[in-house]
Amino acid sequence: MPFSIAFANLKLPQKGTVILATQKGGKLGKLGLELDKKTGGALTRAIKASKFEGSAGSVMELLAPAGTQLDRIVLAGVGEASKLTAPDLEKFGGTILGAVEKAAGALTLIVEDLSGCKYKSGEIAARAGVGMCLRAYSFDRYKTKNKPGKKATKMTIATGDAASARKGFAELEAIAQGTLLARDLVNEPSNILTPPEFAKRAKQLTKLGVKVEVLSEAQMKKLGMGSLLGVGLGSEHPSQLVVMQWQGAAKTKKPLAFVGKGVCFDTGGISIKPSAGMEDMKGDMGGAAAVTGLMHTLATRKAKVNVVGVIGLVENMPDGKAQRPGDIVTSMSGQTIEVLNTDAEGRLVLADAMWYTQDRFKPSFMIDLATLTGAILVALGQEYAGMFSNDDKLAKQLTDIGNLEGEKVWRMPICEKFDKMIDTPNADMKNIGGRYAGSSTAAQFLQRFANNVPWVHLDIAGTAMGSPKTAISKSWASGYGVRLLDRLVKEYYE
Repeated sequence: MPFSIAFANLKLPQKGTVILATQKGGKLGKLGLELDKKTGGALTRAIKASKFEGSAGSVMELLAPAGTQLDRIVLAGVGEASKLTAPDLEKFGGTILGAVEKAAGALTLIVEDLSGCKYKSGEIAARAGVGMCLRAYSFDRYKTKNKPGKKATKMTIATGDAASARKGFAELEAIAQGTLLARDLVNEPSNILTPPEFAKRAKQLTKLGVKVEVLSEAQMKKLGMGSLLGVGLGSEHPSQLVVMQWQGAAKTKKPLAFVGKGVCFDTGGISIKPSAGMEDMKGDMGGAAAVTGLMHTLATRKAKVNVVGVIGLVENMPDGKAQRPGDIVTSMSGQTIEVLNTDAEGRLVLADAMWYTQDRFKPSFMIDLATLTGAILVALGQEYAGMFSNDDKLAKQLTDIGNLEGEKVWRMPICEKFDKMIDTPNADMKNIGGRYAGSSTAAQFLQRFANNVPWVHLDIAGTAMGSPKTAISKSWASGYGVRLLDRLVKEYYE
């Protein structure tokens, strides 16, 4: 049963569990003080005895408190209210759900205005609610035994402005749904989520008003997409190119374009990967998942903008028909590529997907997302996605939005010397640049297919899969990119 949020006006419940938002120093709100009085000062005594400071992420419980019929009272710290950000409020909600998710009976979070906080109680409630929805996600659909125990399915948030909370939550929930869709896609095993199955799921966005086209291998061959098609030669599952269009503005307005790498499984092909950790390559379509989740979000909230999402879906397998190291392929752009390593396949997929996108749609800008290189993990770990761009304005917008949303990016260099590293005497370019600057030379390769359109490449290998557990995500797949790009669209392009 999915987790749900309800909003109500401020009032102390008589039964179940009550959670009180508590500021730094253990400071209670008006209803918290009222509840403290009912319990004969049990809350203030417990705060003092346990040295509860109300710091962010801290939780304190009182079971079966005297003077009430409540099952428990939970104090949840928000930290210093004047420094709270939107991601902090979502983490606050996630922390709360983690503390009470197995509690029986009704659950009620009391959210009052926090002194010194720039957010009013309605927005605090909405942000906390979406944090709970993200925290409640789990991927256990294939478990038949030892399933997780019964968990809470509903939280009521009592706030001083329930109407404002409902309005704010409706839009935030659309973003959460897109994020959870991206998580589902990345978490799916590759025997289930083949390129045709992924395309089928993307087509479900038509129910939300998204126009979806699926290009077959025959259609791509006719368009000259030898770069993308070469990657899937060894697979029994046909490659697909999915084109998703959301029209929320006038037809004459140029669209924004988002392109995603969708390698549904990556063995490395003939340049096969080591077996250790290869199972994680079911997530090598994290970029395509993010683009699909973004389109879901934009359509759900009826964004007033024109957007196109293009995802190249392939499976990279070793086979008698598979592409070999040393092969030369011709991309849709007409540029030839010497494939020196078949495990540098994501850039081959994106090359044709990007060229097709800019050629057909003439977008205002183009952003691609890809779990592209292991080198980006060495450089940035799992806290930042690597960002490469030919446009300073767009790069700055993404940096600023990433800091606001908690999906951070760090700009990395591209330059003429890196570009020369992918030159080869045998073709127009080669698909690897050597041992050094691996993420940058991959970006240089992609830039050759941007065709001077304002462009950003996001290398999300460290942030989309195998991501660190946080207060709002206990999932192997994070859904990275949906929130970042939706906020970019909302802040600058609607």
